[in-house]
Amino acid sequence: MSRSALSILRISAVTLLAIIIIGYSIFQAWKLISGPIIDVYTPQNGATYSQTLIEIDGRARNIAYINLDDRRIFTDKDGYFKEKILLSPGYNIVKLDARDKFGATTEKKLELVLKEY
Repeated sequence: MSRSALSILRISAVTLLAIIIIGYSIFQAWKLISGPIIDVYTPQNGATYSQTLIEIDGRARNIAYINLDDRRIFTDKDGYFKEKILLSPGYNIVKLDARDKFGATTEKKLELVLKEY
């Protein structure tokens, strides 16, 4: 092989290696970039209940702290949480808010209705 072919091959190999390293770094940093995420599995937003005690079930990712109606709650090692709350008669707003270690925040609001018979 000639010198120019080897030079092109080296430059190509270094470029490919740099692209792989940058791509892998972005992939690993995605949790930091995306910020905190709250997924609520139950109850569904807008649900109507006839009992006062309900359970909120969900998962929080990339968080340092999570609160349910301004009260600290805790997750398991995978980020899942289950908390019981009492609904007031009529229209209720339940607020979940989370913050990551860099100060980014997110909030979820559930609007629930308690019908008394």
